[in-house]
Amino acid sequence: MNYLKVALFVALCFGFVATAQQKDYTQYVNPFIGTSNFGATHPGAIAPRGMASVSPFNVAGPQNVLEKDSRWLSNPYVNENTFLTGFSHLNMSGVGCPDLGVILSMPTTGELKTAHLEYGTTYKNEEAKPGYYSVDLDKYDVKTELTASTRVGVSRYSFPAGKANLLLNLGLGLTNEHGAMLKFNSPTEIEGYRMVGSFCYNNAESAYPVYFVARISEAPQNFGIWDKPATYEGVEAQWMGYNGKTRLKEQFMREVVGDSIGAYVQYDFEKPTQVVMKIGVSYVSIANARENLDKEVGDASFDEVYEQTKKAWNDKLSVVEVEGDDADDKTIFYTGLYHTQIAPSILNDSNGEYPAMKTRATKKTDGTRYTVFSLWDTYRNYHQLMSLLYPQEQLDMVNSMLEIYDQNDWLPKWELNATETFTMVGDPAAVVLADTYQRGITDFDVEKAYSAMLKSADAKENNPLRPGIAEYIDKGYVSVDSDVAGPVSTTQEYNIADFSIAQLAEALGKKEDAKRFTKRALSYKKLFNKTSGFLQPKMSDGTWYEPFDPLAGANFTENPGFIEGNAWQYLFMQPHDIKGMIKMMGGAKKFEAKLDALFAEDQFDMANEPDIAYPFLYNYLPGKSYKTREKVADLIDTYFTNKPAGLPGNEDTGTMSAWLIYAMMGFYPMTPGEATYTLSAPQFNKVTIHLNSDFYANDTLVIQNVSENPTKVSAGFSIDGKSIKKQAITHKEWVNAREVIFE
Repeated sequence: MNYLKVALFVALCFGFVATAQQKDYTQYVNPFIGTSNFGATHPGAIAPRGMASVSPFNVAGPQNVLEKDSRWLSNPYVNENTFLTGFSHLNMSGVGCPDLGVILSMPTTGELKTAHLEYGTTYKNEEAKPGYYSVDLDKYDVKTELTASTRVGVSRYSFPAGKANLLLNLGLGLTNEHGAMLKFNSPTEIEGYRMVGSFCYNNAESAYPVYFVARISEAPQNFGIWDKPATYEGVEAQWMGYNGKTRLKEQFMREVVGDSIGAYVQYDFEKPTQVVMKIGVSYVSIANARENLDKEVGDASFDEVYEQTKKAWNDKLSVVEVEGDDADDKTIFYTGLYHTQIAPSILNDSNGEYPAMKTRATKKTDGTRYTVFSLWDTYRNYHQLMSLLYPQEQLDMVNSMLEIYDQNDWLPKWELNATETFTMVGDPAAVVLADTYQRGITDFDVEKAYSAMLKSADAKENNPLRPGIAEYIDKGYVSVDSDVAGPVSTTQEYNIADFSIAQLAEALGKKEDAKRFTKRALSYKKLFNKTSGFLQPKMSDGTWYEPFDPLAGANFTENPGFIEGNAWQYLFMQPHDIKGMIKMMGGAKKFEAKLDALFAEDQFDMANEPDIAYPFLYNYLPGKSYKTREKVADLIDTYFTNKPAGLPGNEDTGTMSAWLIYAMMGFYPMTPGEATYTLSAPQFNKVTIHLNSDFYANDTLVIQNVSENPTKVSAGFSIDGKSIKKQAITHKEWVNAREVIFE
C-alpha cells in the first residue's frame, strides 16, 4: 500500500509539472501592440532573438509610396496602412531609424506583374501570435501564413486553382542602399544577397550584404527574373527561363546583379494547392545561409517549425508567472516580455560564425554574438531586467560587447550587425558593463572591460564615444559652442557613465579611480542655474547661454542644449545623485513642487528615455511614496493598453517594455550602474519569478500583493516576514528573498 501511495504521489507530482510546462503563455501575447502610435513594432513571425523574421510589408502602398528614401519609416508595418506589397524576411522591431525590411516574398495569381504598386493588394483577417502570422490577400484569394526559426523564415501560401506566381523582390526595402544579386540553382532554389546597412540613412558607404538561400516546395511550370523594368523568362531568354520540360542549360547558373531585381516562379494549379517557401539568411555567406536553412529547418513542415518556435517562446515567457483577474493586464505584461526577447538579436550563424567589426572578416564565437545594441535606450532598465530574468543572455551580451571592443578598439555605442552607427549621445556601454558586474554576473573579463571603460572616459583626442571629452574633463561640462550635439544632455550622460565606472572601480578595489570618477559624476551641478531653476547650457567662457527656453526641444524640436527632450525632461536625470539633486534644488519641499509641476504642466514624456524614471523619485521624499504608486498606476493605465496604439511611442528595442514589466511587478532599477531597486506596487495579486539557478542561489521569488486595491497599496512591505522601511533594496537582497509581500 505504501508503494502504491508513493507511486500515486510521484504520478501526481509529474502530472502537475507537466501541466505547468504545458501552459501556453503565448495566448497572452498580442503582437499587434505597438504597431500604431509610432511604436515601430511589427506583428510578423519571429523566434526569440531571431536573426530572421517574416513581417507583412505595408509601407510601400499608394497612400505612402516608398521609392527608396522618399519617406522616413523605421519598420515594415504600420497598423493603419491597408496596402500590402509582400513579406520581408529581415526586420528590426522598436527602433527609431529605418534599416532592413528586405528580401520580400509575395504570392499573386493571374498575370505576372513585378512592380509592387501593381501587384500589391489590400488584405483582411490578420492573425498574429508569437512565431506565427496569417492574412488573407483580397486581390488574389490567397491565405498567407508565416513562421520562423532563429535564422530561417518560412511562409505557406494557400493558392486557389488556376494561374499563380510567387515573387522574390530584392528591390524593396526601408533605406536607400543599392545592389543585390540572385541566381537560380534549380527551379526550386534561389540564392543571392541584398545590400543593407544605411541605418538612419547615414554612412551608406558602410553598406554590407545579407545573404540568403530560398527553397520552394513545389516545382514550377516556369520561372525567371526581372531587372527593372525588364522581365526575362522562357524562350525569350532561355538561360534565365525554364518551361518544366527542357533540360536546364549550364548558362542558367549565371548571376543577375542589379538594384531593383527579383525572381519569380509560375504555376497553373488544377486544384487549390499550398506552396511553402523557406528562406535561410546569414550575414557571412551564402554557404552559411544554406547551412542555417538545412540545420534549423531542413525538411520540417510549416507546422513543425511553428510548434518548435512556439515552444521556444513559452520557455522564455514562463520565466515570470503573474496571477490576477484582468486579462488585458496579462496581455500587456506578456507582450512586453515578448518584445524584450526580440532585440538584441542573434548575429552569428548556426556554426558560430559572424562578421567582425570594421573588416567584416569572418569570426567565430563559442557562445552567442548579439547585435542591435541600442544602448542609449537600454542602459536605463533593459539590461537590468535581462540580468534578473535571463542572466545567461545578459552575460552573452556583455561578452559580445567585449568582442566588439577587441575588433573595433572601442566599446559599442549603437551597434547594428557589426557596424557602429554612433547614434545618440553618451557612453552607455560603461553603464551596462558596470551594472552587470554589480548584479553578480561576473564571468567575463572584467579587467578588459574596465580598461575599455577607462579608454572612453579618459582619451581626450580622437574619442568617437565621448565627443567634447577634453572640455568635460577640464571644465566639468560640455559647452554649447563646442559643436557637440546636446551639450547639457551629453554632460549628464557622461556623469552617469562616470558614476558607473566609479562603482566598478570600488568593487575592484581601485580606490583612487573610484574617488576620481565619483567627483566627475557630480559635475552636472555646474550647469544648474538657480535663477532659471533648470540645468542650462553654458558657453565655453562659463556664461549662461541666452535666450534660454526650458520648453524648447520637446517632441524632437531643436534645442541647443538637449537631445530628444527639453530642460524639463532632463532636469531630474541624475539618478545616481538623488540626495544631492534634492539639496541643489532647495530641499525636499521645493524638489517635490518642481516634480509635481513637471507632471501638472504636461512636461513628462512617457515616450522617451530621459525622464521615464521620474515617477519613482517620490519614493525618495519623506512620506511621498504614495505619489510614486499613483503615478505609476496611472501611467500604465494611460499609455499601455491591449491595442495597436498600446505603447506610449517608440518601443526602443525593449526599453519601454522593460519599464512596463518592472512597473507591473512593483519595483524598478532607479540607478543605472548600481544594483538596487526602488518599490512601487505590483499590478497583480501574485508574481512568481523563476530565477536561473546557474546564477542565483534562490530558484523562485514570489511577490504578493495582499491589498484589496493593488494600485493603492499602502507603504508597508516585508521580505521573508521582515518589515522593510528603507528606500532601496539591493539586487542581492531581492534575488535571495523567497517571498515579498506588499500589504
